[in-house]
Amino acid sequence: MAKEKTLCLIKPDAVKANHIGEIIAILESQHFSILKMKLMKMNLNLAEKFYNVHKGKPFFDELVKFMTSGEIVALVLERENPIGKLREIVGNTDSNLAEDGTIRNKFGTDKGQNAIHASDAQETANYEISVIFGK
Repeated sequence: MAKEKTLCLIKPDAVKANHIGEIIAILESQHFSILKMKLMKMNLNLAEKFYNVHKGKPFFDELVKFMTSGEIVALVLERENPIGKLREIVGNTDSNLAEDGTIRNKFGTDKGQNAIHASDAQETANYEISVIFGK
């Protein structure tokens, strides 16, 4: 099986709580290679573009406000089956329902402030990587 890429964002709540190193250690323990990484702060335009698929949904404005509230760490990760594996170790979107031992279970607080973003499909990952890191 060929190696593929995906995008992961360590969200403002986890950055503020100093969980960057712990999250990266989990990712590396699961055989993800970090190809690109940057600490950044999303502005309104970037957040709206990144989450464009959710525009018009009831949680869109709250999500954009949260994602622009502080610094994030953006990572391009690589391994075999990166999307499936990352979503497995990230856990349920709602941190309160996330499986024991998952990143959201350990570091998230609720459905909105859930510590980490993981692309849900290869097409989505390609789009998100281009939005954050350029073509």
